[in-house]
Amino acid sequence: MNNLEAVVVGLSNPKSPSNVGSVMRAAGCYGVSAVRYTGKRFARAAKYHTDTKSVSTKIPLVQVESLVEGLPSGTKIVCVELVEGAVALPEFKHPESAVYIFGPEDGSIDQTLVDVADAVVYIPTIGCMNLAATVNVVLYDRLAKKNESIDHAHRIKTSRDVNNRLVVKQD
Repeated sequence: MNNLEAVVVGLSNPKSPSNVGSVMRAAGCYGVSAVRYTGKRFARAAKYHTDTKSVSTKIPLVQVESLVEGLPSGTKIVCVELVEGAVALPEFKHPESAVYIFGPEDGSIDQTLVDVADAVVYIPTIGCMNLAATVNVVLYDRLAKKNESIDHAHRIKTSRDVNNRLVVKQD
């Protein structure tokens, strides 16, 4: 990620430690600069979270009063929610710097956040997805649309773990 680009994930009052752990893993996979969350439910359950790659040692996971205050200048607010009037994710153009705000597993993003958002997007699935799955899909969509040149052989070699040494045989 270059210095001009910052991607922050904002979680509105998450309740599931396993979801937050999976969000942290996604944050590491997709180069997120920070994960912020509001509310007290996750803080009470944090000792049970499942950050299996210990991403929280590299990417800040911080409790905040507001998901949008104190962000770097130029950061666009993008709410991700199944809401009337939202733009379908396949049609969405991601801003260079953004905070992606996701609602709680058992509720919705506050209307006040939707009202100040630069964009509101939804994933056109049938029904709603799990919080961590939604974060993964949005971050993958951002990566896929960047058209950034990637040395795929190097990426695979440096990203896989010690248990994976598979290769595709060329004819």
